[in-house]
Amino acid sequence: MFTGLIQDLGYIQSKGDYQIQISCSTGSAILTDLEIGDSIAVDGACLTVEQILPQGFIVSVSPETLKLTTLGQRSAQDPVNLEASLRVGSKIGGHFVTGHIDGSAVLASAKPTATSWDLRFCAVSPFLRSYLLPKGSIAVNGVSLTIATCDDQGEWFTTAVIPHTYDVTNLHRLNPDSPVNLEADILGKYVHRLIQRPGSTDDLHGDGSQSHNGISAIDDGFLAEHGYL
Repeated sequence: MFTGLIQDLGYIQSKGDYQIQISCSTGSAILTDLEIGDSIAVDGACLTVEQILPQGFIVSVSPETLKLTTLGQRSAQDPVNLEASLRVGSKIGGHFVTGHIDGSAVLASAKPTATSWDLRFCAVSPFLRSYLLPKGSIAVNGVSLTIATCDDQGEWFTTAVIPHTYDVTNLHRLNPDSPVNLEADILGKYVHRLIQRPGSTDDLHGDGSQSHNGISAIDDGFLAEHGYL
């Protein structure tokens, strides 16, 4: 589990078929208590540390991860966002991020404003489109961000990035059409699943409504009855 608050900007030193060596900056918080077997988010993808080096570490990457994330397109010296897994008792300043990439998008534009950088992403993977909504959370290359606007079809969205976040992550290295990893808000996924999941036909209430494991089906009628519509 992660929070989407990037702790360091690492660099790919070498890349084999299924292994990536990553270097960290001197005095990096990532290396402070890093141990073999630890989970670490690399551009938002949860990977396992297999070797620890004096100034970095090595992780293995499965063919599926290389296929579904931007890591398969990365090369030596490319910067990657790094975050160690959340510790019990740690502050949660972003949102709950699992490190399981749901899809991708590409940067359409990055425009500076008086207080932030406005980033617009398009070509969003179809799976993610149901989870995009204004003021909702999303992880872009592992960075916890808030969606400012999006279209009804979920094909594009915008987000405002404060200068500090823009400068200390690899978001400032993106060019138009650069691909990024996306992870939708885990809470939104569960709510969407509950709403879409049909009730169990062997558990009916007196009014004929279906339920699953004793829980009423969540539909427009249920939401209206409980004051959500």
